[in-house]
Amino acid sequence: MNLAEIKENINEACKRSNRNQEEVTIIGVTKYVTIERTVEAMNAGIKNLGENRNEEFLKKYNEIGTKAKWHFIGSLQTRKVKDVIDKIDVLHSLDRLSLAKEINKRASKPVECFIQVNVSGEESKHGLTPEAVIPFIEDLTTYENIHITGLMTMAPHIEDLDKIRSVFRLLVELRDRVQSKHYHHAPCSNLSMGMSNDYEIAIEEGATHIRIGSKLVGS
Repeated sequence: MNLAEIKENINEACKRSNRNQEEVTIIGVTKYVTIERTVEAMNAGIKNLGENRNEEFLKKYNEIGTKAKWHFIGSLQTRKVKDVIDKIDVLHSLDRLSLAKEINKRASKPVECFIQVNVSGEESKHGLTPEAVIPFIEDLTTYENIHITGLMTMAPHIEDLDKIRSVFRLLVELRDRVQSKHYHHAPCSNLSMGMSNDYEIAIEEGATHIRIGSKLVGS
């Protein structure tokens, strides 16, 4: 468990960017590890857990339940919404109207959602184009069970740090544009960006939620 080292890196990144480390939520991505390893992470102080597949999430949820705060970070199939929506606390991958409609219909209370944005334009990645985000948010005005807490993106897995940084900066600019609209249903104050390989850059650029898997819990 590398939690102490990660917290130290977060602290240093916050110092470099004049931020408070309390602003950064670590999500322990437990999708590749056992329930035992997941419980170990919780015992070490990780209370926010990230899963990306329904079956694996439900297996862990049935063991751990509400002792963790559950973040669904993978692409959620519309037909699987009913199985998970009242068990998760936060969805990081809202990216289409059909999914929003199903969540709105199935959820028994408002769901905190990040809109997934494909800033880098990579074909392998899910998410809306940056240009589509504001019209999408406006389409959600009457969806009482959808609460847009922020935007999420994944930077390309490359060595070019300036390119990674530019992806995060574009998401920050987009978040600021959304906030300037003062949507009641989309305060959009959070940024879910940064993973094991680039979380320090993400924090320097303003990430509020970082998704750490292998560096934290192993693989």
